[in-house]
Amino acid sequence: MMLTPAEVLKKYWGYDQFRSLQLEVIEAALAQEDLLALMPTGGGKSICFQVPALMKSGLCIVISPLIALMKDQVSQLGQRGITASAIHSGMSKREIDHLLDNAANSDLKFLYCSPERLKSDLFLERIKKVIAKRGVSYLVIDEAHCISQWGHDFRPAYLDIYAFREWLPEVPVLAFTATATEEVREDINRQLGLTGRLFQKSFARTNLSYAVRFEEHKDNKLVQILHKVEGSAIIYVNSRKRTKEVAYHLHQHGFSVDFYHAGLTFKDRSLKQEAWVHDRTRIIVTTNAFGMGIDKANVRLVVHLDLPYDVESYYQEAGRAGRDEHKAYALILCHQKDIDVLRSKIQKATPDIAMIQQTYQMLGNYYQLANGSYPQTSFDFDQSEFYARFKKHPVEIFNALKVLQEEGLIHLTEAFYKPSQVGILVDHKKLYEYQVAQSQFDPLIKCILRLYGGDLYQRMVRINETEIAGILGQTTEQVRHYLSFLDESQIIDYEAQKDIPQLTFLVAKQPLDQLPIDEERINLRRQLKLKKAEMMIKYLHDNSSCRTAQLLNYFGEIDYEQCGVCDNCIDQKRHRNDHHYQEHYKKQILNLVSEGLLLDTEAFVHTLDPSHKELFMDVLTRLLDHGLLYYDEFGKIRSGRHNNL
Repeated sequence: MMLTPAEVLKKYWGYDQFRSLQLEVIEAALAQEDLLALMPTGGGKSICFQVPALMKSGLCIVISPLIALMKDQVSQLGQRGITASAIHSGMSKREIDHLLDNAANSDLKFLYCSPERLKSDLFLERIKKVIAKRGVSYLVIDEAHCISQWGHDFRPAYLDIYAFREWLPEVPVLAFTATATEEVREDINRQLGLTGRLFQKSFARTNLSYAVRFEEHKDNKLVQILHKVEGSAIIYVNSRKRTKEVAYHLHQHGFSVDFYHAGLTFKDRSLKQEAWVHDRTRIIVTTNAFGMGIDKANVRLVVHLDLPYDVESYYQEAGRAGRDEHKAYALILCHQKDIDVLRSKIQKATPDIAMIQQTYQMLGNYYQLANGSYPQTSFDFDQSEFYARFKKHPVEIFNALKVLQEEGLIHLTEAFYKPSQVGILVDHKKLYEYQVAQSQFDPLIKCILRLYGGDLYQRMVRINETEIAGILGQTTEQVRHYLSFLDESQIIDYEAQKDIPQLTFLVAKQPLDQLPIDEERINLRRQLKLKKAEMMIKYLHDNSSCRTAQLLNYFGEIDYEQCGVCDNCIDQKRHRNDHHYQEHYKKQILNLVSEGLLLDTEAFVHTLDPSHKELFMDVLTRLLDHGLLYYDEFGKIRSGRHNNL
């Protein structure tokens, strides 16, 4: 008997009920409908496709843009006893071949892959086998806004999904995103050929108080705020160097704090992330590399010390506060210089065509690729080494690489960790003969066979060179040297540990005079980025309406009135209260004077003991300024000759 959605939820996740909108999306998916679901960050969108996929036979294919997100999802599913794998750049052809073979010949439920994979001949051939043997339950598109050139994170490879749909004509497409304007939503439907319903959860976060503060000395103001708001916090800045500077400043003021950015080693990133997630570190100062896939509900404060480039990014990053639905704060600290810097950065973010072409040529020289060659694997990309070799400014190259990505010529991933792996390339007989002939390698081969078993003949297996070195009484470097020699001798396939970005050529290497770069499209995207930045700047300056309403209006929710907890709502409430207190204090003062009591200012305050002393003094001063009251020669306050303000 098939389980119900609620029973699947309870069995694998331990929850007793679904969150808002989840069940409606699941029921539409079970009814074989295409759909687009807009669910804010932390809204539980993964459950919306994972539950129905577990209720259907076949493999669920999930298109996801970030390695970190894929690995996190695969890990979380594995912890729940659900089979899942991910294909991403940095994997060897042998690994991919084995994984896809497993997808066709096992009960694997979820296969995560990047959109670039959809053009791979190997991938397409194996998906044919999956379709024939097992079938595909759903095609899921995560971060679907990446398909739109009007979105904030355009990824050209997403445009290939429509053609891939032809391989799966009867398979429902489930698209999900946390941030999409109305224009982007329409583009998603058009580019994916979606015919189903739109499910939209309100972007409102009633427990989250948004605020903007213009401050000359932002770092000092940050210290004050962190003293006032207790609990876990994220501080976003726009450079790796700044993460260290701000963390050091906070440490000097006695806070439990650490910094995080993509340039750290996997070990350092993991240790820092774990310490923060488990509340051993209170504050993490980070670039936007931090947050994806991190499920921490009790973040009380998110502060942006540098300006986000667009409203979508800000909403997503600010939304990491208060996922437990308790009171939380999202604050931007800025001054006019930050706004000038933001505009300048975007203007400079699009290099001229000559610089883009030059960078493309440098990549070809760096990897020694001839025109027309089309490597099927990704390359390690050491940014520092690349910049140093060609003696170009890192910012210029970085911006040129971004344009080459947006034009669909290359793809550069974030840094990711991949442990060392070994697979045996020869059969048992040939391996034994090699051990006899090359006896110096016999202890190493026996050791890895004893530690990692017969699976080495079937697939790549993770190994630990330090553990092997300890058993053999050698150094880790010696073990790595021997493994590399065995790899060169084609006895084993050895892939050393890596923790570095991966660069992939998405089309065959092009001659510069035939490089398909659309200058008009590049300029259009720059104008779009400038427009989005101006919307962000408008948000900073608008202190007349509810912050939540401003954000919702940006995403097409126009009927929201006010949250009551943002800085603007609180200010408006305070002004209304101020007017009430002003009238109250005015009557108190005039009544006291009319009773004939002669008091000086200090005695007035002592006698009436107002709860808002500053406001009380302001009312008293205005009454004196406007002649309703005056000081006599003894400094006592008397009634004036005027009757009204």
